[in-house]
Amino acid sequence: MLVTTPRRARDSAQESAERAEAAAARAVVAAERVSSEGGLGEALTRRPPFQVGFVGALGALLAVFLVHQLQAVSSTIVLVVVSAFLAVGLNPLVEFLIRRGLRRTWAVVVVIALVAAVLTLFVVAIVPVLSEQVTNLAESAPTWLDQLLHNREIQHLDHQYNIISKLRDYLSKSGGKFASAAFGGVLGIGFAVLSALVNTFVLVVLTIYFLASLPKTKHALYRLAPASRRPRVESLGDEILGNVGAYVSGAFLVAVAAGLSSLVFLFVVGLGQYAVALAFVVALLDVIPMIGATLGAVVVVAIGFATDPKIGLACLIFYVVYQQFENYFIYPRVMSRTVDIPGAVIVIAALVGAGLLGVVGALLAIPTAAAILLLTREVFIKRQDAR
Repeated sequence: MLVTTPRRARDSAQESAERAEAAAARAVVAAERVSSEGGLGEALTRRPPFQVGFVGALGALLAVFLVHQLQAVSSTIVLVVVSAFLAVGLNPLVEFLIRRGLRRTWAVVVVIALVAAVLTLFVVAIVPVLSEQVTNLAESAPTWLDQLLHNREIQHLDHQYNIISKLRDYLSKSGGKFASAAFGGVLGIGFAVLSALVNTFVLVVLTIYFLASLPKTKHALYRLAPASRRPRVESLGDEILGNVGAYVSGAFLVAVAAGLSSLVFLFVVGLGQYAVALAFVVALLDVIPMIGATLGAVVVVAIGFATDPKIGLACLIFYVVYQQFENYFIYPRVMSRTVDIPGAVIVIAALVGAGLLGVVGALLAIPTAAAILLLTREVFIKRQDAR
């Protein structure tokens, strides 16, 4: 009896320990099951609530600060983006000269010299005529307003709201004060001119730098991709940059065609005194995707009707016909090797770009949309098809 009692006690203690271990194991399994089935599980964090709120508030303040800083340097960012866009647009001409045996440095020098020569020729030959014709347009505006009063509907509206009279008085009395009032006086005009000159200088310098260092810049960016995917990234990147460059060249050719055709037509139809100024407006607006050519046509047609209804009707017929010719013949032939995106995407991209960055955004929207579609087609869709 003295021997068996301690043995039974030990056996009982061992059984109790085993039961406790089994109960603990069952509790752990039950807790894991509750957690996996969406139960409470473990606490999200063990940090004090005050610390979590303080860190979150600091993050929100930092985000607001960064947004304000980006807004402060937004003009600089636009200059950088536009200069890179121009450099990519001029790069096909540089590559053409390189294929003819020139080194890249000399090819860049030749391209910049050609651009400078064209701009100098424009300033010397076109700007004086353009300035004179713009002055003539401003002097003729009150007369056109008087001619509008011959219309009964216009007379009725003017009798109610006195719109034409106010516009005529403003145009005849303000004269040379318009620019001063628009820019805030003589000092404001000086600052505006100085700001424009500085921005132009920065844009030219950045464009030259990007154009000269484009291969090195591309190589540095491509090295950020993993080595296993780097050849694919280089292929897609080169294709995107090639499309952007071709798009810039194509848009320039389409705009030049619109400007030259308008110049010839305006001399023929009897608006020779405004031909250079209006043709320049048409060419400049034609660069804007989708709506630019229509805006230029509206300006010319309005001035044509104000000068003579027959001239206005001729301008309307000409631009309706030319728009069809440009949309279905010139534009497809010029842009067939650049971007191939649906018309709805072009409209949406142009509207979004114009809403974000104005005219600059509208110009950048089409090649950006084409690049996004290319990446979607070559990366995302192929990955989905492989699953």
